[in-house]
Amino acid sequence: MAMLRRIVFTSSLRSHLLFIRHFIPSYQSLPFSTTAVIIAGRHYLRRLSTPTDTTVRCISSQTSSDLVSEHPPFVRIYKDGRVERLAGTETIPASLTPQNGVVSKDVVYSPGHNLSVRLFLPHKSTELTTCSNKLSLLIYIHGGAWLIGSPFSPIYHNFLTEVVKTANCLAVSIQYRLAPENPIPAAYEDSWSAIQWIISHSNGSGPVDWINKHADFNRVFLAGDSAGGNMANHMAIRAGKEKLNARIKGTAIVHPAFWVKEPIDELDLQDGEARRRVAEVWEKLVSPNSVDGADDPWFNVLVAVAGRDVFVRQGLGYAEKLKKSGWRGDVEVMEEEDEDHCFHLLNPCSENAPRFMTKFVEFITG
Repeated sequence: MAMLRRIVFTSSLRSHLLFIRHFIPSYQSLPFSTTAVIIAGRHYLRRLSTPTDTTVRCISSQTSSDLVSEHPPFVRIYKDGRVERLAGTETIPASLTPQNGVVSKDVVYSPGHNLSVRLFLPHKSTELTTCSNKLSLLIYIHGGAWLIGSPFSPIYHNFLTEVVKTANCLAVSIQYRLAPENPIPAAYEDSWSAIQWIISHSNGSGPVDWINKHADFNRVFLAGDSAGGNMANHMAIRAGKEKLNARIKGTAIVHPAFWVKEPIDELDLQDGEARRRVAEVWEKLVSPNSVDGADDPWFNVLVAVAGRDVFVRQGLGYAEKLKKSGWRGDVEVMEEEDEDHCFHLLNPCSENAPRFMTKFVEFITG
């Protein structure tokens, strides 16, 4: 039986952050002993119903009559099929010149889809003539509602640079195809393909020397935030079923996009407009071919949930379900009160972001 430990930090705000040590539906097939689930309280659900400043500034050169639909803060869709992304398009180049003690580079893993991973390595590791002390391997899947974002955005580049510097690990950040051009399950297929490609280096003869020389395949961690947290969950389950040639020690599920179509309680009913917008994004853009709509098994991984905020309650319910599943392991829930969805990425200088980073790093190094 899983052991659940819950830590609550109170601030002047009001939100939840959960770290869970151990894992998941189809729990018995999980290959590792540690999982972290991190969930924030106030969430982007409320932001879905209000266009952001970025959305207002992103004015298309096409006329409004060419517009088919818009879904702030994510995308606009035009009659000619063009998709205009309203956020998450900014990129920062990789660099072999150390930045904050970390070097990075991009490598194509899927030539057919022109998809790459971004690798991050402590610069001091590149100066070693021998690699007897290998590094924990962190595989990261970015968020963005399956619609926006990439490993090359400043948000994820800077976050993983800090993680790698502090945890002294090797990180590989996965690019995947985005909806609506590539509906679900494309993002899951790409993420799994990337993981298989990464693990193919476990015999030391893969195409990327950094992974061959520095990755400890007995200390592999999966992680992701928002949509990426959802996908990290599914990837961990699949890894357990398909017996990869690596030891996945844990998965960090950060503010995951888990869902249940029907309102859970009165608090859920009060979020009616936000819930409608979430369902609309999933059913019309992300997975339009799904028979089950927002109850698609990719999206709805829970039978019951707990907590107050919509996604937060789902995450807490996930932890409870894991505890009761009979799966053996420790579940640690770290709860931050009153922080927004992915606050550590969107506001890394906030009061609680350093505490989040400390906990995230401890999960990898502990």
